[in-house]
Amino acid sequence: MPTSEIVIQTDDGAVDTYFVLPEGAGPWPAVIFYMDGLGLRPELVQMAERLASHGYAVLLPNLYYRHGPAAPLDFETERDRMMEMVRSVTNAAIVKDTKAFLGFLDMQSSVGGPKIGAVGYCMGGALVLTVAGNFPERVAAGASFHGARLATDAPDSPHLLAPRMAGEIYVGVSEIDPYLEPGETERLEAALKDAGATYAVEIYPGVRHGFAVPGHGVYDKPASEHHWDRLLALFARALK
Repeated sequence: MPTSEIVIQTDDGAVDTYFVLPEGAGPWPAVIFYMDGLGLRPELVQMAERLASHGYAVLLPNLYYRHGPAAPLDFETERDRMMEMVRSVTNAAIVKDTKAFLGFLDMQSSVGGPKIGAVGYCMGGALVLTVAGNFPERVAAGASFHGARLATDAPDSPHLLAPRMAGEIYVGVSEIDPYLEPGETERLEAALKDAGATYAVEIYPGVRHGFAVPGHGVYDKPASEHHWDRLLALFARALK
């Protein structure tokens, strides 16, 4: 699997990024992979490579680049530092960053067409919905898995963008998730329904926040494999 380490320039600095292509001849539909709160690490690169093996050009950027190049984070010992980094990835910032990511993809001969997919986990789940609402002409499909802050009282809550989402949306929710406020899933689903969006919201029973990503103590292989089935089916419908 051809995996390149590249740098993408934004208004706020240089983003260290993985760009993964399938074997064989392209061009390929592109997917932007929005990382979780634990940051860019080998497990996410492996997930990007697995996704690319199904025929996608996958861009996996370090969303903590404003704090420097990607480095390992230990949730148990560096929780305060990690949360400071999470707070730096605002919805407004991710819109600016995504403009740069799309600009990079537009210049690649390996990428076919302007329509893209987006997938995100934990922190990245909310970012996917934000991007889908801000770039409806580009995002043909967006998938959020065990996302947080999807439908809050904040003025920039992603669920408020539902009327602007033109692509198909899939939201996979951990049944046990302390990062979701009570009623948040229902509020998100109501917003998508009222907007007439093409969407699905699915509860993953008995699993905890973070279940889809290997390397977590809460990783659940059967549920994670189910998430792969849903993700690949979504992108196959919308991008191929």
